[in-house]
Amino acid sequence: MFDVEAVRRGFPALSRTVGDRPVAYLDGPGGTQVPATVIEAMAGLLRRGASNVHGPFASSVESEQTVAAARRAMADLLGCRPHEVVFGPNMTTLTFAMSRAVARTWRSGDNIVLTRLDHDANVSPWMLAARDVGVEVRFVGFDLETTRLDLAELSGNVDARTRLIAVTHASNALGTVVDVAAVTEIGHRVGALVFVDAVHAAPHRRIDVTAIGCDLLAVSPYKFFGPHAGCLFGRAELLAELPTYKVRPAPDEPPDRWETGTGSFEAMAGVAAAVDHLASLGTGDDRRSRLDDAFVRTARHEEDLAVRFVEGIASIDAVTCYGVPEPDMAARTPTFAIDVAGVAPGRVAELLGVEGIFVWAGDYYAVEVMRWLGRADDGLVRIGFVNYTTREEVDRVVAALARIAGAG
Repeated sequence: MFDVEAVRRGFPALSRTVGDRPVAYLDGPGGTQVPATVIEAMAGLLRRGASNVHGPFASSVESEQTVAAARRAMADLLGCRPHEVVFGPNMTTLTFAMSRAVARTWRSGDNIVLTRLDHDANVSPWMLAARDVGVEVRFVGFDLETTRLDLAELSGNVDARTRLIAVTHASNALGTVVDVAAVTEIGHRVGALVFVDAVHAAPHRRIDVTAIGCDLLAVSPYKFFGPHAGCLFGRAELLAELPTYKVRPAPDEPPDRWETGTGSFEAMAGVAAAVDHLASLGTGDDRRSRLDDAFVRTARHEEDLAVRFVEGIASIDAVTCYGVPEPDMAARTPTFAIDVAGVAPGRVAELLGVEGIFVWAGDYYAVEVMRWLGRADDGLVRIGFVNYTTREEVDRVVAALARIAGAG
């Protein structure tokens, strides 16, 4: 059983109110709240005092220990080795840095393949890099009814001159989950690198880069109950071989050669605490096994929420839901893009906010998704559930949408 009330007690922000109403944070796809353990890990480091790394004194040694602990935690979360974990200020910055490095291996006549399911952080860095080098960009769309990526179409766009496939693990707009292992297989047949944006997938499903087989994968800890930071997995040999843009005194060995400037040690302490929080939701003999169990438990809870939401809005004629039709957690995350006929998405979000229900409206940087759906002008309303969401909160948003639809 998943005890959502016990989970919620660990999150100070969940006690917030708007007027006399408790806040329902249904904006999780844009960033989750953090538990007290993460707050304390970050504050504790700052209270003790922190110094830069590689110094011959206690506070510097402690910073090195903080970095090492964060790498071990992320390695357990992603199924890789600690020296294959790179930290940065956010996923977007890391992707831009990696795109510049990877593009130096491209030549005129090459091509890269992007998908229209992706967040723009996994689109624009590659488009700009391709423009600078003179490389062709090929886009693969998705089925408008099911919102699933067409692997046959993807395969048809890959050839001997394809150097990279950038793909999302799960759409931050629609919740659609992509078979990234199959995409990786398609890319590796022709020797292309595969870069996976797992930012939206990370709070909802177990990620194993070994099973996926990808070359690079990025996540954002603030999407899985941690601080604002970015984390990148890279195959060890790739991190060692690719050219880097760095200051001359910086280390030449990975992963340090990719971490330009001084890192946020307090954020790294928070990242390790966030992984430990996730692991605390499961049981097992070590952190990896506890994470395995935790994601099984949370998936059941989230699927229950998704089914409840889909069944609830089915009776509201004015509400259209985009995404995988059935609330099947193997095919989607509990993230829903909806439209209320006659009411602008921004207005829907505003009305919900007045009731203490926090959601996003617009394109949420899923630019290609909205263009493909014909919603580029005003986007859609995005409602997302995470493991601290309750059934009561689902019922609240369904009831509020019914009122808004009726008034509209």
